[in-house]
Amino acid sequence: MNRRTLTLGHSPDPDDAFMFYALAKELIPTHGLRFEHVLQDIQTLNERATRGELDLSAVSIHAYAWVSDQYALLPSGASMGDGYGPMLVAKRQRSRDETARCKIAVPGTMTSAFLALQLWLGRPAKDFQHIVVPFDQIFQTVRSGAADVGLIIHEGQLTYANEGLVVCEDLGLWWGRQNDGLPLPLGGNVIHKRHDPATRRLVSGILTDSIRYSLDHRAEAVQHALRYARDMGRDLADRFVGMYVNHWTLDYGERGREAIRRFLGQAFEAGLIPHRQELEFVK
Repeated sequence: MNRRTLTLGHSPDPDDAFMFYALAKELIPTHGLRFEHVLQDIQTLNERATRGELDLSAVSIHAYAWVSDQYALLPSGASMGDGYGPMLVAKRQRSRDETARCKIAVPGTMTSAFLALQLWLGRPAKDFQHIVVPFDQIFQTVRSGAADVGLIIHEGQLTYANEGLVVCEDLGLWWGRQNDGLPLPLGGNVIHKRHDPATRRLVSGILTDSIRYSLDHRAEAVQHALRYARDMGRDLADRFVGMYVNHWTLDYGERGREAIRRFLGQAFEAGLIPHRQELEFVK
């Protein structure tokens, strides 16, 4: 029997690999659907989403503001910084005012980390110096002096000290202090609106089942994710996965949805995104 194939974009990172383990290994029912995994960095996936290229994709919540006309948010798959998040690191401690005068290496201008950086600095991208660098090259860029400060995401949040760098600010912590302890919404999964509502609901259930399977079979799912864990042993990879695949990932819940509304609402009020977002979730 021919199965309908949907493209599924996600980053080659341990948290996404953990999340989609059951799908990749066909360990759960997919109800006649087949998923073609497309592994690319988040900035590339964000850019592809602006062109509507993939059926399903992980995207930055920042990028959702630019693709919400084409994609709907799935209720599962969230990456939330709950008391932690993207970090600004440097060879020495720098204040916010000093950081604003520095050259900052960033992992992409459509990432949620970059939007949070603009909110933290209180100024738009055009008003501070930054260079776009692949996320796994930011440490090297700062160490070489090509940038003064690096905006790090993914496992760099756990390994920066190994690089001889210090944290100038944890944007997830800052966000929580400013917003009643809400998590910083970083990433989510979306489905293209070209698919009918019944297909969207079916896919939503399958992806939720994949995440739940991994949480219920944690040891084997972490083992699978290890192949994507750059410079991390099992314990560190397991810790990283736990940071970004947890109860928020199974369902945003009302606090998670409020975090997105507030994040994108503040971005709109600061003139950083084009229009106020009405969140559209698959139901």
